[in-house]
Amino acid sequence: MTDLVALDIGGTHARFALASIGADGAIVLGEPETLKTSDFASLQTAWEEFERRRGCVLPRAASIAIAGPVTGEKVQMTNNSWVIHTGAIDEQLGLDEAIVLNDFAAVAHAVARAHEDEFLHLSGPGVPLPCTGTISVLGPGTGLGVAYLRREGPHRYHVQATEGSHIDFAPIDPIDDAILLRLRKRH
Repeated sequence: MTDLVALDIGGTHARFALASIGADGAIVLGEPETLKTSDFASLQTAWEEFERRRGCVLPRAASIAIAGPVTGEKVQMTNNSWVIHTGAIDEQLGLDEAIVLNDFAAVAHAVARAHEDEFLHLSGPGVPLPCTGTISVLGPGTGLGVAYLRREGPHRYHVQATEGSHIDFAPIDPIDDAILLRLRKRH
């Protein structure tokens, strides 16, 4: 069993939870604790508050999902003043191991590993997710989170993070031009 802190950092909130990963890969997530990012100067001060509230020493491993592009050593979030230096997280938080990834890439990994009975059907045809092929993963947050999951067979998949909140409409043909004209009239 591996214990870790699961952390989801958005523009408005940081959600912390203790988690365990069993030898079979099953993940058990504890009750999340939500902190307002604007109440803390940095990830480190929010981490310290979570540890204080838990009243125990936190595990020395973490999975940190961040709303925004996670590339290079420095992550500057769009709607949050925190600057996260990925190469320094281990030292700042007292960790032996940390994984840092885009928040919707994390959701796509969860979708890939979840069992069919863990999904809640909301609308449309009640069909299971495909065993192979591409699945779009998107949802609201401070912005629009988007990733895709490409299943390549049992236990084989690839996740690609994207930035739905940071794209523009770029008309390329007459139909797109007509859509743009209509949008301009309305907005």
